[in-house]
Amino acid sequence: MLTVRKSEDRGYADHGWLQSHHSFSFADYHDPAHMGWGNLRVINEDYVAPGTGFGTHGHRDMEIVTYVIAGLLAHKDSMGNGTDIPPGDVQRMSAGRGVRHSEFNHAPDQTTHLFQIWIEPRETGSEPGYEQKSFADAGKRGRLRLIASEDGADGSVTIHADASLYAGLFDAGETAVLPLDPKRKAYVHVVRGTVDVNGRTLDTGDAALLSDETGVTLANGNAAEVLVFDLAP
Repeated sequence: MLTVRKSEDRGYADHGWLQSHHSFSFADYHDPAHMGWGNLRVINEDYVAPGTGFGTHGHRDMEIVTYVIAGLLAHKDSMGNGTDIPPGDVQRMSAGRGVRHSEFNHAPDQTTHLFQIWIEPRETGSEPGYEQKSFADAGKRGRLRLIASEDGADGSVTIHADASLYAGLFDAGETAVLPLDPKRKAYVHVVRGTVDVNGRTLDTGDAALLSDETGVTLANGNAAEVLVFDLAP
């Protein structure tokens, strides 16, 4: 079964310095029909204005993955990490029993565009952790590149959750197939462009929620960037 959720059906918040689209219920956006999918809890598409950012705040018991599309995001946390996250990098922060961090766009004239993703961990109360790796576009061209997984396979960042996250870039003539266990769930989010997902055409910001499927097939892309999640049921 494949259900399409259109971009315009997402929640939206305009804080002036931050514009955010919420795929699932988050903060003041509450939709009982969209509380998450499997163990995927949050996908926020954020646009952070120049010279602004998220002040220091706390998280716990969540695997947080940050995927930057444009601009630069500066990160600092209570574990002693301080780094910049550029496009192509994937950051994993395991909040565990508690961590505090801030995120900032120091650029004077460029908006930072990013996705922040929360996945529920297998266990609560674990040791907080941090990891950041770069994934070149060449490795995502016409294929699904594993960027986050429970076992850190294929050089992906290691998340402490029963989930795998892939990223791909697709244009006409490029096709990828990801086999799925039909007992699990999957989620496809189109970051930009258009692409066919199991025969259904999705545009920028659209998503496909899959259950009882044996695979995800991506085809007929047009300047498409796609995130694909293999999730616990």
